[in-house]
Amino acid sequence: MTTLDNHPLAAPVGTTPSEPGPLPLAVLLSGTFLIVLDFFIVNVALPSIQVDLHAGDTTLAWLVAGYGLTFGGLLLLVGRLGDRWGRRRMFRGGVGLFVLSSAACGLAPSAGFLLEARLVQGVAAAAVSTTVLSLIGDVYAGPRRLRALGTYSTVMGVAAASGQLVGGLLIHADLLGLGWRTIFLVNVPVGLAAYLLAPRTLPESRLPERAHVDVVEVLLSTGALVALMLPLLEGRRLGWPAWTWASLAGSALLAVLVAVRIRTLRARGRRPLVDARPLGSRPVAVGIVGQTALFLGMASYFLVLGLYLQQGRGLGPLASGLVFSILAVAYMLGTRRANALVARWGRWATVGGGVVFAAGHALQLVAVAEIGVGGSVLWLAPGLALAGAGMGIALASLVGTVMASVEPADAGSVSGTFSTLQQLGNAVGVAVIGNVYFGLAARGAAHAFEVSLACLVGVTLAVALCALGLPRAIRT
Repeated sequence: MTTLDNHPLAAPVGTTPSEPGPLPLAVLLSGTFLIVLDFFIVNVALPSIQVDLHAGDTTLAWLVAGYGLTFGGLLLLVGRLGDRWGRRRMFRGGVGLFVLSSAACGLAPSAGFLLEARLVQGVAAAAVSTTVLSLIGDVYAGPRRLRALGTYSTVMGVAAASGQLVGGLLIHADLLGLGWRTIFLVNVPVGLAAYLLAPRTLPESRLPERAHVDVVEVLLSTGALVALMLPLLEGRRLGWPAWTWASLAGSALLAVLVAVRIRTLRARGRRPLVDARPLGSRPVAVGIVGQTALFLGMASYFLVLGLYLQQGRGLGPLASGLVFSILAVAYMLGTRRANALVARWGRWATVGGGVVFAAGHALQLVAVAEIGVGGSVLWLAPGLALAGAGMGIALASLVGTVMASVEPADAGSVSGTFSTLQQLGNAVGVAVIGNVYFGLAARGAAHAFEVSLACLVGVTLAVALCALGLPRAIRT
């Protein structure tokens, strides 16, 4: 799952080594790898966590969605603070907080404690993510920067694609009898190494002007997210009382107020967290809708697939991770071919990716309808391969096509918005599709997975429909 982070457009204040070696990039990408891996690695651990900590279905959804919520919800704010306080300082602070919160997750005595530590992990991930591209730009220049950015994209994809398999291997190894706790504790030594090396390998930099943060905008946007996510995650368990519907309506109202506040700040000559000006172009607007739809269906798909494999079919974490590897390999192949497909077919590459993604879900639905929770898991392989390839093509081609249509001066704003929507889309998707799955789980894991897949077919077809509004060909 490729992520685009907000990066500065003005020249930073700081010093850059003239001939930097590979160590600064290794430090930055170790942090990047951990925060991406941690979003996906938890999927194969959910059944074990549920048994060990007596966690309810809502808690399982919160463990996935909560990480994405705090990650995405604070991404732009933390980026602005990093510009103000120093990017290396923000990166190092984020890594340190990620180490501490990972240790807390791994040692959690209860489901509630684990959830709280998981939310803090999301905060730390935002601090790491938002500074990585900026620091790569500070350290590397020319062809070295291009190579560093290519390595960055590869690491992001590998972390996302391998998360479930890595989690399965760690849980299966059961080091020191720690079981699922190792998926969090493994972050500690890697994170500590990055924390200690950061001041020795990375320059400090910040924007020359004092970055402004509008408290009203932050409060309104945070309130809108909480008002949306709380009823989505808690409503089914509580029977959808009146306050849940009022909260959903309130989230829409707060979103309108956020838009009004953004316009007011711009009229006053101040820079809001979200610059709405470039979002008015058709390719960017279409891309944002398509990006949101794509990520609504990605993390939620991983969640319900993992639950079906382990709770429904009785597979262990390692076997489940191996099934996910079919999806992961196809995803990596899809992302590698995306640029060539866009160059040849333009927007039709994204349309095709969305259709192939949906076809993969449909094939899995047919297979599950045939075998239920029995039969060979290889029945799922064709659908998994198609879904992974379509996912990779759709994601990489959508981002590439939209960013190619953006003016250079607007690239930072648009990429930061895309990164935020990626994480928030993941969180909302897990909440909505999780509600579908858990609400039908009493009728069997196979039935719950089938209906979830049917919903995901619609979501991924929406990506293809959105892509029809993109430019016919990329701008060169």
